[in-house]
Amino acid sequence: MRNTVRQALVAHQLDEQITARFPVGQRLRILDVGVGQGTQALRLARAGHEVTGLESDAAMLEAARAALAGEPEGIRGRVRLIEGDGRETGAHFLPGTFDVVLCHGVLMYVSEPDPLLAGLARVLAPGGLLSLLVRNGDALAMRPGLAGDFDTALAAFDSPSYTNRIGLPVRADRREELAETLTAIGAPLRAWYGVRVFTDLAPDDAEPPGSPEWERLLTAEERAGRTDPYRAVAALLHLCGVRG
Repeated sequence: MRNTVRQALVAHQLDEQITARFPVGQRLRILDVGVGQGTQALRLARAGHEVTGLESDAAMLEAARAALAGEPEGIRGRVRLIEGDGRETGAHFLPGTFDVVLCHGVLMYVSEPDPLLAGLARVLAPGGLLSLLVRNGDALAMRPGLAGDFDTALAAFDSPSYTNRIGLPVRADRREELAETLTAIGAPLRAWYGVRVFTDLAPDDAEPPGSPEWERLLTAEERAGRTDPYRAVAALLHLCGVRG
């Protein structure tokens, strides 16, 4: 449920930014760093774009390849999947190779994100779009606080570190700090959204996509994700920077 909400919201927000910055019908060169199971990569390939997916986790890469294998030949021909670390984009790609670079759900696993972000900006063409999805460090106490875990909530006020749902130690990012970094690497922040304002604690057996309740839920999340003060306390932040 939570992942479905996340993917749906990010897809809509990303399409909004692409439409605002590129001519309609232009076939874009897109890099998806941390491609995971390929949800966004395949969606963008279906829209006609050329997509390269970079993934360091062998199991995730295999899942993406399996998903790609189920697509029509025309779509398969527009997707390239590579095993590699997002911190080593310079070893794989020349500067200015891509019109759009996605890095969704990756920074929380990187202890020092600045070199990674600089590498992503380097492979962006002038005017290119950098799309980041990060854990919101400004609202890190929300999830444990709403769940009644007040010891963890209190600790979250003083540290960006936390333990995720699968038990891994990870970290969150603050919007103002990321905005400063994006400016420093030449891809200043142009737009940002909140993702999962109301559904971060939603059960996995909540209403399925396509139901009337699902549509109302998604409409509420979409509205909150672009409205202050709600978006500032979302579980995730979607930040969009533009190169040059």
